[in-house]
Amino acid sequence: MTATGRIGAEFVAAWHSFVRRRTAVFFTFFFPVILIVIFGVLVGTRPTGGGLFTEPPAYYVPGYLAVVVLFTPLSRVGSEVARHRDGNRFEKLATTPLSRPEWLLAQTLVNVVVIGLTALLLLGLTVALTGASIRLSVLLVPYVAVGVALFCGLGALVGSLADTQDGVIAASNGVALPLLFLSETFVPPSLLPPWLPTWLSPLTYFSRGVRAVTYRPRPGLLFDPLVALGLLVVLAALFFAVGARALPRTD
Repeated sequence: MTATGRIGAEFVAAWHSFVRRRTAVFFTFFFPVILIVIFGVLVGTRPTGGGLFTEPPAYYVPGYLAVVVLFTPLSRVGSEVARHRDGNRFEKLATTPLSRPEWLLAQTLVNVVVIGLTALLLLGLTVALTGASIRLSVLLVPYVAVGVALFCGLGALVGSLADTQDGVIAASNGVALPLLFLSETFVPPSLLPPWLPTWLSPLTYFSRGVRAVTYRPRPGLLFDPLVALGLLVVLAALFFAVGARALPRTD
């Protein structure tokens, strides 16, 4: 069997494994509804006020997308790695032609499909419930796909290093929460300390690029959507390679 065939077979198996978990499916798609209702409708934006949420609704689209692009791959892939390790599935994997990078790629593709559908739902709800004026761009597709791949790699690394599935969830939240609010998503850079190195966060380049193509571009090389996407691709390849190498080896 070719590498494409092996990855395709693992993709189908991983997809069926996901859809069989009804609770996981429900909350994966219900979470964006809660997110938009709380932040977009109940909290709302106050363009003439002070504090948080003072920008127009479209400004926060990268933040909404960042939540699902960040949290879902981290928790899903990390938990999947922990389940495979606890069930000695990597030992069985070592007896098949499927390599660890191929296994991780199949898991990543499942997450790209799931989160891509979630992102479409999220964008539709944002427009319908908040009245945000969003500029749609084909660049949104690679941004979501590359962002998911990056955090799938990080999720594989977290799942490989954590001792238990509970440890995966705790570690994932410990990584994701600071990244979410310190990566130019919901909190504008003007409200953050000037010494804070937001450029160290890969999520920053996701936020900058998505905001440039859906809301308003900012001057500067690092705010150019193609440059930000290029940096994100490099970081995604790095995190994917490190995550694949960190997967448990039982052979």
